[in-house]
Amino acid sequence: MPEPLLAATGLVKTFGQVQALDGAAFTVHPGEVVALVGDNGAGKSTLVKTLVGAITPDAGEILLDGHPVGFAGPREAQAAGIETVYQDLALAADLDAAANLFLGREQLRGGLLGALGVLDKRAMRRRAVQAFAELGVELKELDAPVATLSGGQRQSVAIARSVAWASRVVFMDEPTAALGVVQRERVLDLIRRVRDRGVSVVLISHNMPEVLSVADRVEVLRLGRRVARFTAAQTSLEELVAAMTGALTHEEGDTP
Repeated sequence: MPEPLLAATGLVKTFGQVQALDGAAFTVHPGEVVALVGDNGAGKSTLVKTLVGAITPDAGEILLDGHPVGFAGPREAQAAGIETVYQDLALAADLDAAANLFLGREQLRGGLLGALGVLDKRAMRRRAVQAFAELGVELKELDAPVATLSGGQRQSVAIARSVAWASRVVFMDEPTAALGVVQRERVLDLIRRVRDRGVSVVLISHNMPEVLSVADRVEVLRLGRRVARFTAAQTSLEELVAAMTGALTHEEGDTP
């Protein structure tokens, strides 16, 4: 197994009297899909927010390429090639797909027009078409507001936006929630395409069959700690549930 791309050990985070993370650990290697699973309250959201710089841990260490890092915020994580697709997608409903791809990263025209803040919409649209094509995202109307797109298409736009800027890792929080069967399969295929591009994917999900179908590895959190790690192809739904409920502790692979 190669050296972890992103790893964490001993992460602790408390909110008042609530211990959200209690020595949590996590590992993602280059070019893999690793699923992060656990029951409600296991600490998944807090762990992810800590890894992407949205929350500062009280204790513990985060390593990127084996070197300690301490992101002061999500922008610093993004600068390091780490992006997040949140469950609410955070899309601008009135803007089209291309505009959403560049949301917060708009390209300006050259010269005086750029100095005046005029956007280079043609260049952004051209880049968006290329990004969607590379990921196999099909949108019948690229210029339509994303509010008019299906749930699966909106999810694809959100994923494409993150992948367009991520060079290392993409965190995806429940990317198939509230989607139909066909739309879910398209999103799972998109996750595989992202992995095949060499970008690691961290999948946070409650859907265990989906996890086993798309993930290379699975890490289980319980009560703020990592209690199990599995190779997806060598485990079962029953083992995952047992680990989530505390009936099984299982570690595979290297440390951390």
